[in-house]
Amino acid sequence: MSSLQEQLLKAGLIDESRAKQATKERQKRANQARKSAGKSATGKVDPKKAAAEKRHSERVARDRALDEKRKLARERKAITAQVKQLIETNKVDRSKGEIPYSFVYRKKIKKVMVGETEKKLLAGGRLAIVTMVINNEGRRFELVPIEVARKIAQRDAEAVIELNDADANPSAENDPYADYKIPDDLTW
Repeated sequence: MSSLQEQLLKAGLIDESRAKQATKERQKRANQARKSAGKSATGKVDPKKAAAEKRHSERVARDRALDEKRKLARERKAITAQVKQLIETNKVDRSKGEIPYSFVYRKKIKKVMVGETEKKLLAGGRLAIVTMVINNEGRRFELVPIEVARKIAQRDAEAVIELNDADANPSAENDPYADYKIPDDLTW
């Protein structure tokens, strides 16, 4: 059985362009009816539909916030891995260190055992002290060259503990204590 529109076309009572226009109008009315299905006859919004839309928007906002948190956690983990790799590949061997070198870490004085050359390089600004987390339990302090310490500071500024810049030392012209020598055996 054919539709009324097809029958009218066969009979020659309507032409094809008029039939297409009628089909488009019918689809348009159906879409408008679907869109306004949430409204009652008086034009008010259905409270159930409004509540569902609100829940949906809240869920979307919560999901976005969770995704952002996860993204930040992945970035933090990647940065930590980069810092750990930089430290592991560039650390200075301190196995023969016998001189304690003191520094301040989180308002506490910490010590690392270094050799004579490492102590001079630390004081001269050629080495830096950095820290890394070991299995989420504690921290380990290592010595790395100053260039590596700057790379680490770009990724994580808290990982670099002591970075003595040789260029940042005050000039001898303005130093009121330039005439006083510091003893070689002074440690604190």
